[in-house]
Amino acid sequence: MKRIFRFLFKLLFWCFGLSVALVVLYKFVPVPVTPLMVIRYFENERTNKNLWQHDWVPIDKMSKNLQLAVICSEDQNFLNHKGFDIEAIQKAFDRNQKGKRIRGASSISQQTAKNVFLWPQRSWLRKGLEAYFTFLIETIWSKERILEVYLNSIEMGDGIYGAEAASQFWFQKSAAQLNQYEGAAIAAILPNPLKYRAQPASTYIQGRKQWIVKQMGYFGPLQFKAKNESN
Repeated sequence: MKRIFRFLFKLLFWCFGLSVALVVLYKFVPVPVTPLMVIRYFENERTNKNLWQHDWVPIDKMSKNLQLAVICSEDQNFLNHKGFDIEAIQKAFDRNQKGKRIRGASSISQQTAKNVFLWPQRSWLRKGLEAYFTFLIETIWSKERILEVYLNSIEMGDGIYGAEAASQFWFQKSAAQLNQYEGAAIAAILPNPLKYRAQPASTYIQGRKQWIVKQMGYFGPLQFKAKNESN
């Protein structure tokens, strides 16, 4: 029994050390690949769709319109919380308890942790590890770095990963050149990028895009800039 406990302790110790080392590494270097990218690659290989576009760009090469649109669409308290939006989680829980359409409340930090370090399928184990990695990146990275990794890693279309690849695919321009409505269009499809299209936009996506642009006006670019620089 002692050997088993010793083995388990060493295993946990090395897993902890490796996870911290990986988070520290990604504080400074681009994330080259995520588990979802690998999973999608093999899924597409079976259907002869070997599409994988992913071009890392620093956050200062991304339009502020896209940054603000994603925050307004996905996590308006991103700059204020410590990785978990408790109020949003409570609202989602109450809604789901009433039997309405199930809605998540994952923050941008949680989505980043899941996309970069974990697999997409839902389970209690994954949710626990997601909370752990969310705590790590919120502790070790800045808010700006979390947003930078998020915008470079998430799925933004079928085989399209990150802001630069999405901008080129949907609008044939760089991520730095996106205007307000184009940034909002990309943000609008994030809940289901395999189903929705940023261009041409369906009636539903067009409505979401208009809502996001309105929220961007409420949030305000100067407020976003001041908060972003202070974190």
